[in-house]
Amino acid sequence: MKRRLISLKREPKKIPKEEIAAKEAPAKKPRKKEVKTAAVASIYGMHNLQVPKGAHKPKKLLGRGSSSGHGKTSTRGSKGQTSRAGRHFYLGFEGGQSPLIRRIPKRGFTSIFKKKFQIVNLRDLDRIKETTITLELMEQGGLIKDKAGLVKVLGDGEIKKAINIQAHAFSKKASDAIKNAGGKIEIVHLNV
Repeated sequence: MKRRLISLKREPKKIPKEEIAAKEAPAKKPRKKEVKTAAVASIYGMHNLQVPKGAHKPKKLLGRGSSSGHGKTSTRGSKGQTSRAGRHFYLGFEGGQSPLIRRIPKRGFTSIFKKKFQIVNLRDLDRIKETTITLELMEQGGLIKDKAGLVKVLGDGEIKKAINIQAHAFSKKASDAIKNAGGKIEIVHLNV
């Protein structure tokens, strides 16, 4: 028994003219609002600062089975020194090879008792008009950076007036020049 296939032709759906016109017409783009730079600057502040994405990684969970992604060897690889507990390498370790810090020669040392003085010369002191020169006055005049630090007076230059000066140390030439000009030296002792 033969079956006949009958093709049914459907009539196209009628679309109203208004809808066709609306589809063909280009859609209007919304206008972008102009943002002033002053307004943008006021948006950012301490109240809305955020940590950059990826700055904080989650803690790596180990020993939670093979489905955790860190299973079996717990991200340590297989066998060897680095896979064992209690492994420790000192800074500069080069796998048993003689490290760089041991290969280069060592000479001299740095003394922890070394005193660093701020240097002031006689020619600098001669410019100051006061007759009594203290550490505070030297700091204000820009001769030293820190009145709490040690100050030493050296004999470079000449001094023509009698001055009384305070410092932690004086060179022999400087102390003789100050005394010959009629001045006095006062050694400031540290409270140690």
